[in-house]
Amino acid sequence: IAQDYSWEHSHWQADRSLSDWLKAERVPGVYGIDTRALTKHLRDCGSMLGKIVIDGCDDLDFYDPNKENLVAKVSCRSVEEYGCGDKVVVLVDCGVKHNIIRCLTRRGVKVVRVPWDYDFTSIPYDGLFISNGPGNPDMVDVTVGNIRKAMEVKKPICGICMGNQLLAKAAGAQTYKLPYGHRSHNQPVMRMGTDNCYITSQNHGFAVKTETLPNEWEPLFVNMNDGTNEGIRHKELPFFSAQFHPEASSGPKDTEFLFDEFVNML
Repeated sequence: IAQDYSWEHSHWQADRSLSDWLKAERVPGVYGIDTRALTKHLRDCGSMLGKIVIDGCDDLDFYDPNKENLVAKVSCRSVEEYGCGDKVVVLVDCGVKHNIIRCLTRRGVKVVRVPWDYDFTSIPYDGLFISNGPGNPDMVDVTVGNIRKAMEVKKPICGICMGNQLLAKAAGAQTYKLPYGHRSHNQPVMRMGTDNCYITSQNHGFAVKTETLPNEWEPLFVNMNDGTNEGIRHKELPFFSAQFHPEASSGPKDTEFLFDEFVNML
């Protein structure tokens, strides 16, 4: 949904227009919309269901993505391997961004990517990585159960975005839907116990309820705009996660050092 659209694309990396790409992917798009008025409406009312109805066409039912397991739709279907190294990281694919895989393999580890509902506790590994993904974390209980079993082994665990929420649920905490969500490349987060603030890339609609974390867990990052949770860690064991995207792609890479911290734990 755009206020205006240029039919003459000119970016030096472009091989086709936005319109051509949307048509190929069967994604509807409209322009000539007062997007500022729409944004103000959403900011007053919170995240809402919406639909685009074309004049002269039949009306459509609303679709609520929060009632469907979107992770199951976007996860890989079989086990895949990337890179090589002495250490093996199992990557639970909840809708992983490929730059997460690149960030891990660049650091000299072998990545074994498994589907969201795969029982990875049956294979040998040195560390567990839980990826980002879309939708409601309450729909991914199978993954939460497997993470809970992995926590008993006490090997290093790291999660990003959806991975933060699933790790929190495995620890016994609760999640909730944010009224607006965090969607931008300039969200400021502070690392707890320090004065360090980082600019991060974010795209999520759910968050962890900090007050529901068990005593052995604590917040790792906090959002400086609204005070919401942006990561958790275990006080003694090598488990931690971030709600934002340290691998960016696109966006700032100020927090990519979290991959170094994870690999150093292996």
